[in-house]
Amino acid sequence: MPAYLLLLVAVLSRLLPHAGWMNFTAVGGALLYFGARRPWREMLVPLAVLVATDYCLTVYSYHYAFVWQSYLPTWGWYVMAMALGQILLRSRTTVVRVGAGALLGPTSFFLISNYAAWVSGFAFPYPHTLGGLVACYAAAVPFYRNDLISTALVAGLAFGVPVLVRRLSAAQTQAALAGK
Repeated sequence: MPAYLLLLVAVLSRLLPHAGWMNFTAVGGALLYFGARRPWREMLVPLAVLVATDYCLTVYSYHYAFVWQSYLPTWGWYVMAMALGQILLRSRTTVVRVGAGALLGPTSFFLISNYAAWVSGFAFPYPHTLGGLVACYAAAVPFYRNDLISTALVAGLAFGVPVLVRRLSAAQTQAALAGK
């Protein structure tokens, strides 16, 4: 159930107005957590929900025509982020593994999505030169920074809070037993 609640937070973090936050959403952390905590057969749920969110944002918020082919790299990344959670965090969750997921997730999205934007020229027509590619990536650095911070924050809380609660509960139990 926590994975589905975090998915809801991820969707709301995209739909609710947050001007100036430039890509500060719970999507990366939620997908890592979902991948780590839910079985493969349930991975279509977050994918379908995020695809629907992309559609709604594109058509109703941004007032653009929805060209589904433009979203294939993003949708592929959604699956990859859940796979990363499944591979990296399912069997063993440590601070280092969560940190690696929080770094690899946004970095892979940055590399994939900006390369796709440069190649397609759909939203931002950069010249198809090395300079155009560098300009495309440079323009996206603020978005990458916020995606990195938000993914680290969400993943850190999602994986860390349950551990902290268990440790505090165990410490209280130990203290209560010692007091008797």
